[in-house]
Amino acid sequence: MNKPQSFFHLHLISDATGETLLAAGRAASAQYKDARAIEHIYPLIRTEKQLMKVFDDIDQEPGIILYTVVDQKLAHTIDERSAAMGLPCVSVLEPVLTVFQSYLGTPAGRRVGAQHVLDAEYFRRIDALNFTMEHDDGQLPTDINDADIILIGISRTSKTPTSIYLANRGIKTANIPIVLGVPMPESLAAATKPLIVGLVASAERISHVRQNRLLGSTAGYDSQSYIDRANIAEELAYARQICTRHGWPMIDVSRRSIEETAAAIVALRGKAR
Repeated sequence: MNKPQSFFHLHLISDATGETLLAAGRAASAQYKDARAIEHIYPLIRTEKQLMKVFDDIDQEPGIILYTVVDQKLAHTIDERSAAMGLPCVSVLEPVLTVFQSYLGTPAGRRVGAQHVLDAEYFRRIDALNFTMEHDDGQLPTDINDADIILIGISRTSKTPTSIYLANRGIKTANIPIVLGVPMPESLAAATKPLIVGLVASAERISHVRQNRLLGSTAGYDSQSYIDRANIAEELAYARQICTRHGWPMIDVSRRSIEETAAAIVALRGKAR
């Protein structure tokens, strides 16, 4: 018998964007299927005044407090206020910084938002995002050899969101749709630099996604054919034939999140290298 789902408040205090904190909080929350976190995110908290407003909110909706604040005075205030309110409180980065300090033999610089500097890596990510948006859904196929990764697959195999996720990691990613009976661009077979990966899924999964994202009432558009599982199975067989013929690896995304699919692609890229 399934337990009724409960809810709890999760307060995330950061002196930067809060991305690290959010990822950590969600990773921990995901381990509790019967309890769902109501997230309260407080980014760019860098002064005592800002912090007091945060604790006014926490007082109204008490819960778990996680924080990433490099200013030790502010961190001490968070610990004190949390203890006074009887609430659990964890500094997510502090144990990691302690290990780094012990191993490297030098204290951390404690720079706020140090991971978000406008350096070469940042501009590489922007360049990758621009490339990926320009090469979405088969656009500009003539220069796809400049890509790091090319994703191919039939409609609704998560090509675009996976491409964008990879691009945000600085990986130039193009994606090209596979349409039943339509040959792939000659430039794809001729590409030598990029890793080409086919994305597939079960016919049931794709049919379900397509039902929720029907393309509309374009003239001549057959929605029933688009979601028909027999037709989808035929599309998938065609996609698998293309990948097998060229020796391109395939990833089944039926039960994978975008993050898991991207991780599998990055692992394939490492092996290819």
